[in-house]
Amino acid sequence: MKILLVEDSQTLRHATSALITNAGHEPITVENGEAALQLIENTPVDMIIMDVEMPGLSGFETTRLMREWLGGFWIPIVFVTGNSDDDSYREGIEAGGDDYLIKPINPVILEAKIKALERITDMRNQLHTLNKKLETLSQIDGLTEIYNRRTFFEMAKKEWLKTARMRQSVTILMIDIDHFKLYNDHYGHPAGDANLKRVAQAIKQSLRRPSDILARYGGEEFIAFLPDTDRWDSIHVAERIRQAVEDLHLEHCKSPTQKSVTVSIGGAISAQTTGINIDDLVILADKALYQAKDLGRNCVSIRESKPAKRVLLADVDPTTLALFGSALQTHCQLLTADNGEDCLNLARQTNPDLIVLDINLPIINGAKVCHALKQKTKTASIPIIFISKHTEQAQLRISEKVGADECLQKPLDEAKILSKINHYLM
Repeated sequence: MKILLVEDSQTLRHATSALITNAGHEPITVENGEAALQLIENTPVDMIIMDVEMPGLSGFETTRLMREWLGGFWIPIVFVTGNSDDDSYREGIEAGGDDYLIKPINPVILEAKIKALERITDMRNQLHTLNKKLETLSQIDGLTEIYNRRTFFEMAKKEWLKTARMRQSVTILMIDIDHFKLYNDHYGHPAGDANLKRVAQAIKQSLRRPSDILARYGGEEFIAFLPDTDRWDSIHVAERIRQAVEDLHLEHCKSPTQKSVTVSIGGAISAQTTGINIDDLVILADKALYQAKDLGRNCVSIRESKPAKRVLLADVDPTTLALFGSALQTHCQLLTADNGEDCLNLARQTNPDLIVLDINLPIINGAKVCHALKQKTKTASIPIIFISKHTEQAQLRISEKVGADECLQKPLDEAKILSKINHYLM
């Protein structure tokens, strides 16, 4: 075992280190709590022997911080102290310690305590290994030995967030074995299972990047998540998969299209993940898969998601910003500005599909912003919705004067917001 010894006294550090070595274990020594905390961040240890009375962080304080950092991962900690009173014992246990050694350290007792905690550590390691195996098994489809559907979505959603931050394109492929029911009916389910395994491995070998995620979606259908993949890359990968399965030359005498096992592949590409979610992309990929089947099977069909509509919101009210963010985050790309000048610049730079702005904006008020945008050919056709605390009549007079398309009175209703926005974005 690797045993971390935390002891400020050089003499005791050398003496205790020698005892640990004589007991057949590897000592790692530091002289204070701060050094111990830094070490366990990067160096795995099996046990810690900790002096209680140290300058800076005490042994109890160091242990509390260690337990917090380690979370649920347990490492046995034995305190070394000259105090044998009940209060010290209680405080040590409450701090996260597991046992005590009283100074001067008795070599026989030290070795016995190490052996006892070693047995517990071994059981912990065995349990940890078993839990890892169970976790892996829960992630894997038992037949094809690739990820199952649940794990796919867990992993893909994490990757989706990464690609969204980096504004990368994403592709999802839906892969279906052609006429698989006919195969099972003729050759039997054991042959069908063997077929599924071979096809799954052929697909897996065709995905060559560690970031690509493959899973069995259900039955004879597979799904793949390809981050940072544009249209041409998607077509290339999909064709490589299709060809790899065809090259298996698995006999399928009942197939109406080809006398060997083939796959149809539908793909969907999101050029930007903002304004669309992963479930939308799966639906689009599934539609593309049906198109591939309609085209005769053993082929690839790729679709691209429409770019997200951009809505520019200009308001200083955090409540309004939060309300719009909640209402629009899954429907479109939301741009925000907290003053009229920034709103005007953003509108000219991004040419949004819709602008929602408060009349009472700082620097340049909303009415002047609207008037300026309506005077320019590039931005004149952008629908503009006014929002304000003014009465409806007052808003109407202002909007008619500067050319706004709609007026909404605060406080705003989320359902009404979505209805109005959908009207202008249709």
